[in-house]
Amino acid sequence: MTQLADRVYRDAAEIERLTALVAGLPDEGLVDLQLIDGSWRAAVVTTRPSLQTFLDPEGNEGVNAVVRIDDPTTGRSDYLWIDEIARIRPVHSAERKFTD
Repeated sequence: MTQLADRVYRDAAEIERLTALVAGLPDEGLVDLQLIDGSWRAAVVTTRPSLQTFLDPEGNEGVNAVVRIDDPTTGRSDYLWIDEIARIRPVHSAERKFTD
């Protein structure tokens, strides 16, 4: 059974853009996400999503993806459609060294 999405994509350029966004989401990685409305959101990507087939409200088939993210300050989980992301900025922290 195909799931529903508000927006689906069939155009090769849009699918390429979504694929690049997915590639920029590291498993268990801390990132800053700029959303299409211009706002920024810090997030921990729980698992890199994959593009999937969905139907839009008119019954058109196309692709999109959903990513589960955790808020690094509250730990609250949320789900975000990949097409709502405009830009991904990895957050690099100082590497810790562990001793035995």
